[in-house]
Amino acid sequence: MPVDPQIQILLERGSGVPATHTLPVAEARRLYEARIAAMAKPAGVADVAMLGIDGPGGPLAVRLYTPHGQGPFPLMVFFHGSGFVLCSLDTHDSMCRNLAAGIGCVVASVDYRLAPEHKFPAGPDDCLVATRWLGAHAAEIGADPSRIMVAGDSAGGNMAAVTALRLRDEGGPGICGQMLLYPVTDYHTPGTPSYAENADGYGLTRSTMEWFWHHYLGDPAEAGNPHASPLRAPSLERLPPAYVVSAEYDPLRDEAERYGERLRDAGVPVEIVRCAGMNHGFLFWVGIVDGADKSMAAACAWARRTFGKQ
Repeated sequence: MPVDPQIQILLERGSGVPATHTLPVAEARRLYEARIAAMAKPAGVADVAMLGIDGPGGPLAVRLYTPHGQGPFPLMVFFHGSGFVLCSLDTHDSMCRNLAAGIGCVVASVDYRLAPEHKFPAGPDDCLVATRWLGAHAAEIGADPSRIMVAGDSAGGNMAAVTALRLRDEGGPGICGQMLLYPVTDYHTPGTPSYAENADGYGLTRSTMEWFWHHYLGDPAEAGNPHASPLRAPSLERLPPAYVVSAEYDPLRDEAERYGERLRDAGVPVEIVRCAGMNHGFLFWVGIVDGADKSMAAACAWARRTFGKQ
């Protein structure tokens, strides 16, 4: 279908903004943080609190969102996008509130280290340590240690997929699901058909993805490491059930879906949902774009079902 009309309006509003890959990192970060003011008011939660844990590179901040109701609640460990380089706990505050309220779970948003200051594998290492710490201390934050899933959007989806792989290979805790929202699962080269079809004109561009990967990796050869490109993992067997969202007008569409298909081929229960008319990052626009509202509701419903099976 054509680009969703509400998404098209947002694309036109952003047409005068310099392309991310043409900017210094500090300026790109400033522009992404400025988008917070344009987002709709998120769903309400009972409490938001900060905690600090010991990370592999120093103190690691985690923001906790507790829903209304009586705990202990399921726990979602959430990793934000964008591109291993940009965004923060604040840019994804609304998304985490919507997930916490829509699922009825504690959401723990992890402030993992970003490139280029901290190149691969600093981010995945932080995410693994944080997930282990949160699993071990779940009861202290009102969560149920037997009901944990990882989640993330874009590069955060990469972090979630890699964390699931590493928990399988390097020791728990056991997790019951992985929610991968238009995730990065592979390097930009050789690329996929959607990298060519959606290279420009829909927000995220191929050039920006190349810029992200350039900042993230110390050496392009690291792209072959499954902890950077989970699509290249030799086996996806024995991973937890997955919910994989792709967007029709997204360079990452095909790699997201291919990861879901490989999970399915490995015997992992998976739902792959392509969101027609949407572009990369559309879940920022819950409350503004009808398609984002529907997709958020569907993702939350999957998480409730998955948590309920534990």
